[in-house]
Order: sequence, then structure tokens, then C-alpha cells
Amino acid sequence: MKLNIIPVKWADEGVLMLDQRLLPTEEKWLTLRTYNDVASGIKDMVVRGAPAIGVSAAYGVALAAKSFVGTNVDDLAEELEYASEVLAKTRPTAVNLFWAIDRMKRTFERGRSEGKSVSEIKQLLLDDAKAIHDEDIEAQRLIAKYGGELLENDSTVLTHCNAGALATGGVWGTALGVIRGAVDQGKAVAVIADETRPYLQGARLTAWELMEDDIPVTLITDNMSGHIMKKGGVQAVVVGSDRIAANGDVANKIGTYMVAVLAHRHGIPFYVAAPLSTVDMNCQTGDDIPIEERDRTEVTHVKDNQLAPDGVGVSNYAFDVTPNELVTAIITEKGVARAPYTESLRKQFEQTTKAPA
Repeated sequence: MKLNIIPVKWADEGVLMLDQRLLPTEEKWLTLRTYNDVASGIKDMVVRGAPAIGVSAAYGVALAAKSFVGTNVDDLAEELEYASEVLAKTRPTAVNLFWAIDRMKRTFERGRSEGKSVSEIKQLLLDDAKAIHDEDIEAQRLIAKYGGELLENDSTVLTHCNAGALATGGVWGTALGVIRGAVDQGKAVAVIADETRPYLQGARLTAWELMEDDIPVTLITDNMSGHIMKKGGVQAVVVGSDRIAANGDVANKIGTYMVAVLAHRHGIPFYVAAPLSTVDMNCQTGDDIPIEERDRTEVTHVKDNQLAPDGVGVSNYAFDVTPNELVTAIITEKGVARAPYTESLRKQFEQTTKAPA
């Protein structure tokens, strides 16, 4: 791979984020100096993708601790609780956000119970945020390995939205990690990226990542998928996820459900790639997953260009839920889970010391 992008980083001056709103025409890094800045970066889509949001939230908590000027551990607890609430209100669907915040809270409580000082707890929190980041990159590497084995040589894969390095802690990605894994295993794989209206993550981000890695990619409009599948132009579909319920229902970028239905109709395997931190075992079915609704202007405008008449009614759901019966397999860092997912996903959690989100 040529591309080795890491979209969020920790630095002495704050949290660095690659502004994904400007890609592919401009690569600009922002320095976020407060947890409020990090929260805004998550909410305003400077960074996006469930794993990347989780890493960013962990760094946001660490930044809140770093900025604390007192010496009382209980006062630090109050500050971190408030910062966590601010961060948690940014994106309701991506469960990695809440998983990372909860893990950072447990790290704080461990430090407090061990009688550590404020400065020692600050270091504990920063170390754990960095560990979350490192673990995410390692999880992607394993997802790439296991998922790459599922793709056939000389195949074409359709992907929806961007589940690449930009949507994670960096390097591999989830859905694009599967594709990179296949390429790394010596397979010839081409990609069809749909544009992913309304935010155009497929057109702006996925196409850019794959071109940077010299992986053949063809961009299509969202309404072309069925036609191309019918012509035999797709051998597999691979997508990421923002939250997976215990029964294997999958929340992902709006439009994923349509792609899954089309894949099922044409007998094409539909794979979901995500780390276990995206699996919410406390969420029994997809009906329990909150679906974010975003600003109407994302539909009526592309950047500053207005597409629709003034005053038109707009619905802008950011995600939809694909029922588990349409999912061929879920690829995590622990391997390939297949139906019944309630059993296979639970077994994967039993292989790790991580608690279900």
C-alpha cells in the first residue's frame, strides 16, 4: 500500500484532524486544542466513520484531562464527566463513540481507586487513548487479513460510503481494509464505489483513497448499483458499519439497505467489516439503534451550490438498518461471524478481554 493516512493524531498542541470536508481537492489539518473543539470536529464531520469517531472521542477526554488545572481528583472527575457528556451528544448512531468514552471513564476510575494523583491520572488517560488508537489499527489489520481471504481473485467489489483509512484510526480501514487485504494477498481486485448521497463520501473519499493506493476504482451514481449487478459486474459487496446489534442487524450509511436488498436479489455475497467495538451486545435488534437525522442543507446543497427549490420539504436520515438475513458474514478482528449472529458474535466477545459495548 502506498497510502498510510492516519486521519486523527495526538500532538503536544492538541488533537490533529485531517479535515475530510475538503477532500479530495484540499488536504488540510486542523489543530483542536479543547474537548469542545474535538466535539465540534466530530459533529461537523471533520472526522467521520465509527472507529475514527471513537478514537477522536478518547483523545477528546484525554485533552479535557490535560487542560484541567486543579489538583483535586474529584474536581477532575466532574470536569471529565461534563466533557464526556459534550462528546457523547455529537453523533448518536456510532456506538464506538460511547464505547470509547465509557472505556476512558473506567480508566479514570481505576486510577482514582488506586490513589493516583491528578497528573498520574492524566497520563493514564492519554496512554489509554493512544492504546485505543493502536488497537483500532491492529484490528483493521486483522479484518483485512480475514476479509481478504473471502474475496476471489479477479473479482469486482462494490462498496457504499467510505469505510477506509479515513473512517478509522488509519492505515487499513474496515471495508476498504478487506479490499486492501485481498490485494496484499496477491489477488487482483477492482472496486466500484457508489457516490453516497448526500454527503458524497464514496465520490470524495473512497475514490481518492483507492486511487492513491493504485487500486482500480470506478465511480457510479447511487442508482446504478442494480443495473450493474444485473449485468454481472459485481462479485461481492463490502461495507462498514456504525453499529451492529446483537442479532447481526447492521446500521450503516443511508442507502446500505438498498444495496443489500439488490445484492440478495442477485445472489451476491454482502459482507460487513467492523471491529468488535462497533458491535453493541446491549442492543438486541436494529430497531433499538438510534438513527441520526442531519441538516436539510446536506440534501438541498452540495457545498455552496443549491440544487433544490427554496422551502422544499427534506428528509435527511444519515443511516439505515440492514436486517441480519441479508448479511452474508460480519468480519471482525476475531474472524468471520456468520448466522446465527447472536451466537457467533457472542463467541467472538468471549475470545477477548474487551467487554461488549
